[in-house]
Amino acid sequence: MYPFVADPPEYIARRLQDIDRGSAENLLLALTDDGCTLSNLSRFAESEEELRAMARTILACYRGAASFHTNITKPGHVSGTLDFTSSDWAYNPLSVYSEDYGLIVVSDTEMGMFWNFSDY
Repeated sequence: MYPFVADPPEYIARRLQDIDRGSAENLLLALTDDGCTLSNLSRFAESEEELRAMARTILACYRGAASFHTNITKPGHVSGTLDFTSSDWAYNPLSVYSEDYGLIVVSDTEMGMFWNFSDY
């Protein structure tokens, strides 16, 4: 469970929002940066398209009608999307750290969590 806090399911549910697959792909890439942006992609040896292909491969592991959830509030122009071009973002912490944000993927057969923790 650590470093997550053992909050009741109702509390956690209020802190999560549903996002679409495209936002989930971007979020996997943004989680590699403490600022939760896509600007860090230039640090990698792989091209942005290669990194996106890796993110799509990870998401493809969750077959069927997978759903995607995050504790990040970085609203896009369409409901259920995240806007990574905006500098305005917030998150609803779920851990003992001062900052945490992540992606939860749920399919019919499994669940995955991808997270970034910061404590400045």
